[in-house]
Amino acid sequence: MSARGIPLALELGASLEQPLPPLRNWPQQALELLTSEDALVRVVIADVRGSAPREAGACMLVSSARMIGTIGGGNLEWQALQAAHALLQSQAGGRTVRLVLGTELGQCCGGVVTVWLNRFSTDDLPLLRAVHKAQRSRHAQRLESRLDDGQIHYTLRPAAAQETAFAFDDAAQTLTEAPGPAHPPLWVFGAGHVGQALVRIVVDLPFAITWIDSRAGLFPADLPVSLSVLALVDPVAAVARAPSQTRFLVLTHSHQLDYELCRAILERNDFASLGLIGSTSKAARFRSRLFRDGITPQALTRLNCPVGAGNATSKWPAAIAVSIAAQLLQGNAAKRAGLALRRPHHEVSCSLNNCAECGQASRPVPAGKNNNEKNI
Repeated sequence: MSARGIPLALELGASLEQPLPPLRNWPQQALELLTSEDALVRVVIADVRGSAPREAGACMLVSSARMIGTIGGGNLEWQALQAAHALLQSQAGGRTVRLVLGTELGQCCGGVVTVWLNRFSTDDLPLLRAVHKAQRSRHAQRLESRLDDGQIHYTLRPAAAQETAFAFDDAAQTLTEAPGPAHPPLWVFGAGHVGQALVRIVVDLPFAITWIDSRAGLFPADLPVSLSVLALVDPVAAVARAPSQTRFLVLTHSHQLDYELCRAILERNDFASLGLIGSTSKAARFRSRLFRDGITPQALTRLNCPVGAGNATSKWPAAIAVSIAAQLLQGNAAKRAGLALRRPHHEVSCSLNNCAECGQASRPVPAGKNNNEKNI
């Protein structure tokens, strides 16, 4: 530790023993951290006025030796780290800090940020266990934290109708939030080259990931606990187990399995998105066959193939994975803004006469256009 209480690796720029880990599930990771530490501080962006590096609700955990997550880096995070370590060494339960990014911190964002800090010790393990359990409840709940004279009083209660997932009342010094992340479910079918490259990227993105393949030996041994793995003889049967509004990605080693998965997903019709690896010719063949098997033209417009952002032509598995991850993030941003995600031009890959979307007979499929089906 440095004289200011900051871990020496961060203070002096020395090498860390391990990479700075992301914060995916703060109640769970706080419980894990308190198995080896006496106390920690959760640092939360409570309110943002103007521009800031992170949004309200972003948070990190800080102990005497570790930091998990980030609130955006730079001088804002540095000041928050110092405040967190000062709180660790005090008897207070929490505090708020108001930081002006431009005049006070020299950051070009120029906004005003209120940072909420609350100290958890081993005495708070029952509370953290209750919050962690509430994440898995079928009934929406809210954690209400009220700061009063340096101490924080917690209430875990049912969520009110139409209550937002995160709110801060500066006048009442009260933070109200859903007990943990509301990451959208992402189910990835296929653990081949592209599947493995993709999971290495999306595991640090805001998704609740389930990874499925029939070949158990392909899953790496060092998977993070935040990732759910299903090694199933019949991956198609797993489609019915996925929650509503799941984002599906189909990247398996078999075109027949790809087809059966797409058909099962389209028949559900309660999913957020469906991406299929392949070429425009594969997309045309699949749509034609799915139509013959009873899938409506309207449902077929939801099949995104070739999956991926832009017109990337590289067939490196990692390049395809980056393109798919970028499109997932575009979809998240579009959904938050209430916009429809722009898909690749449907008419190019359509093989249906009088298609509900393009309304024309099929066109010849350009050979080799955005063909990624060989990189499975």
